[in-house]
Amino acid sequence: MLTRKAYHKRKRRIGRFLKISTLLLTISLGAAAAMIAYAYQLDPPSLSVPETTVMYSSDGEVIGEVHQGQNRHWISLDQMGNEVIEATLAIEDRRFHDHFGFDFFRIGGAVLANLRSGMKAQGASTITQQYARNLFLHHDKTWTRKFHEAMYALRLELHYTKDEILEGYLNTIYYGHGAYGIEAAANLYFNKHADDLNVAEAAMLAGIPKGPGVYSPYLNEDNAISRQQTVLMTMEDASYITRNEREKWLNESLTFATDEEVEANRIAPYFQDTVQQWLVNDLGIEQQVIDNGGLEIHTTLDFEMQSDAEKLVQDELANNEDLQAGFVALDPRTGEVLALVGGRNYEESSFNRATQAKRHPGSTIKPILYYAALENGLRPNSMLKSEETTFIYDEGRKEYPLSNFNDSFADDYVTMLQALAVSDNIYAMKTHFLLGFDTLIQTAEKFGIEQHLERNPSLAIGAFDVGILEMVNSYSPFANGGYRVKPQFVSKVIDREGKVLYESDVVREKELDPAYTAIMTNMMQGMFETSLNAPYASVTGGSLAHFLDRPVAGKSGSTPRDSWMIGYTPQLLSGVWVGYDEGEDLKAGDESASKKIWGNFMKQALDGQLKRPFPVPDNVVEVSINPLNGMVATDACPVSRKTLFYEGTEPTEECTEHIDSEEVQEEEYEKRKQKEEEKKEKFLDKLIKWFE
Repeated sequence: MLTRKAYHKRKRRIGRFLKISTLLLTISLGAAAAMIAYAYQLDPPSLSVPETTVMYSSDGEVIGEVHQGQNRHWISLDQMGNEVIEATLAIEDRRFHDHFGFDFFRIGGAVLANLRSGMKAQGASTITQQYARNLFLHHDKTWTRKFHEAMYALRLELHYTKDEILEGYLNTIYYGHGAYGIEAAANLYFNKHADDLNVAEAAMLAGIPKGPGVYSPYLNEDNAISRQQTVLMTMEDASYITRNEREKWLNESLTFATDEEVEANRIAPYFQDTVQQWLVNDLGIEQQVIDNGGLEIHTTLDFEMQSDAEKLVQDELANNEDLQAGFVALDPRTGEVLALVGGRNYEESSFNRATQAKRHPGSTIKPILYYAALENGLRPNSMLKSEETTFIYDEGRKEYPLSNFNDSFADDYVTMLQALAVSDNIYAMKTHFLLGFDTLIQTAEKFGIEQHLERNPSLAIGAFDVGILEMVNSYSPFANGGYRVKPQFVSKVIDREGKVLYESDVVREKELDPAYTAIMTNMMQGMFETSLNAPYASVTGGSLAHFLDRPVAGKSGSTPRDSWMIGYTPQLLSGVWVGYDEGEDLKAGDESASKKIWGNFMKQALDGQLKRPFPVPDNVVEVSINPLNGMVATDACPVSRKTLFYEGTEPTEECTEHIDSEEVQEEEYEKRKQKEEEKKEKFLDKLIKWFE
């Protein structure tokens, strides 16, 4: 038995212990209350994290992603699927909904384990703590970091709901290979959205964050499968799945995304670069916002057309590793760019030839020149003599010798219609001199060519620099009835909060006369009509005729270093340039590549679409003429073509060359030529000496 003295001594010790314990508990509770009060009075911590910007085609396909370091797509909790949520809770924090940011049961177990091992080998971080670490802190194992992590975790629990915390965690956790968040991970590993994952796939992904360098199936599939099995067992223990379901999902075969599938989400790299430049330079969005702001960029790109264009360029240039191409397709009614290829291989060269290169357009400038001629009184059946000519200009001080392809000339009069179809240079240059150099410069501006042009003869044959997109788009007024449109790449921009930052609005400027654009379109259909062949030259688009099953107009162009083809229907305009970056001369066979790419693209892109006729204004009339002499065709004429004229300027005199004697034919022919000369005299009041 204890003595009275010993009893009182023991009682005093117990009393002191209780007092000290009570004091310590009071201090602890007070400190905890103070810490909670302090954390509560602080503003809610920002949950903003870098997010991947996604670009979409016009039909909703993902064509690419933009991110600086962290590839992340923020999605709501209900877009993640129960499989992902349950697998994550089971392996990371089964008591997540029962604690206030700290799981003291796990903390106690971890402390004992760490004391036994003599190091901080085991963690007890909750999902809230991990989320705090991902948002605000480093991952170093120090007590200071732990304290700050606890404070951030407490602030998260005080200011946000459990669903908000879990949603944030699953959108920020790292899954390896640059993928942050479950949506990016689902896309990376399985080429799926998060809510499309099954239990086996969700368990695989839930196991990766513990050590992406160890458990990534791309790095070590055996480790990844072992970790997946652990996750499935914890899901069974947590009653998310049954034993039979666990065994089923353990045996489920997994199909991981291939490099090709991942690369499929990176289509049109040249187009994407152009979009980013437009966002920065024209819309004024900072590059940092594009890189990390989680924007939705809805573009004008047609996914199928773009895929076809890229393949056609690659296939056509496959046998010549140095030959390059620039390609553009757009809707001429709106200016929306539907496809754009800036070169044969973006990985080898990111230089965008469609938007950055300046090349000589060659004869593709001639339709603009002849439009100016129509405005100034000439007609599709106006005749000029195709002959070897040295042009004199600058008040007689300068000479400009010019030839046709293969030095071939008619040495006779030809119509504008036929001259355009066979791309006669002499006819074009005489027209240029006749109108005056400034006329073509001013007309080109109306068609949207912004490149500065010098006053000289070579403009008529396209010997000046111009961008490929700029040149192709200049044909839009021919296709849309006289409206100038600007190329558009983006239809809508939405920020991470769902706010629309930009929405496109088609702006059409009425710059050209729809009567003359309709007449020019009718003339440009002639490049595919072999009936317009001349004895000295063939139509330049004869090889493309078999591609066409609808009304199509266009013009080819070539220089020693450039090959072009631009053509259109009422709903689709496309153009191709082919050449060498260093300005080398084209080699044998190179010049046909542009036409082959264009012809195949138009055939594929328009397959199944409505065959639309070109619009014809009321003040334009159609007359069947003999295209070789421009007179009204009779039944005796071997060639007859329906050609458009501005009302009141159409020919009325019938062709007699094929029904009278040779003497009558010659007499009538001379009369007709004389009348043409008189009309030109009346129009210009004079003819320059070389034109006689």
